[in-house]
Amino acid sequence: MQNENHLTTAFKRNDQKVMQQVYQNMFPRFRNHVLNNSGDEAQAKDVFQEAFIACWRNIKEDKLTFNSNVEAYLFSIAKNKWIDFLRSSRFKKTVNTESFSHLSIVAEESDKSEEKESQLEVIQKALNQLKDNCRALLQLFYFERKSMDEISKEMNLTPATARNQKYRCMEKLRALSIEIKKNGL
Repeated sequence: MQNENHLTTAFKRNDQKVMQQVYQNMFPRFRNHVLNNSGDEAQAKDVFQEAFIACWRNIKEDKLTFNSNVEAYLFSIAKNKWIDFLRSSRFKKTVNTESFSHLSIVAEESDKSEEKESQLEVIQKALNQLKDNCRALLQLFYFERKSMDEISKEMNLTPATARNQKYRCMEKLRALSIEIKKNGL
């Protein structure tokens, strides 16, 4: 009980040393929870950071009783935030690359070479309209066949961010391709 009072007081006083110790004690446990529940290291870090801030704010605003277990409270906030993340559209949008088979047009053989040329032209025009970072990411993945881990390192991104950006870039490319086709090249 005295330890819990100490932690609550330390959080209220913004005691960096104590707060860092709590963070370091609790993060590995939460990371394991995320890794065992459809997540990765980067997602665990992001969600835990949000939970830690929420916990700190709640303690500062006296929403936690003085003798409550701070670490248990932090873990429950983090767990709930992870559940929210799993239910969110942001998580559901990190789909596997098989759902992007519409881009395989570039690699597939077409019965009609004229149609294939037209499709390639549309995709090339759409690619040229993308921002440089989007174009680079898609070229690394689809044309240079690099893994998302390689791309994330090369572009200085987390793997999760690289996957999310690839998804957004693909959606933009698809929308541009449809627009270009609709407006007759």
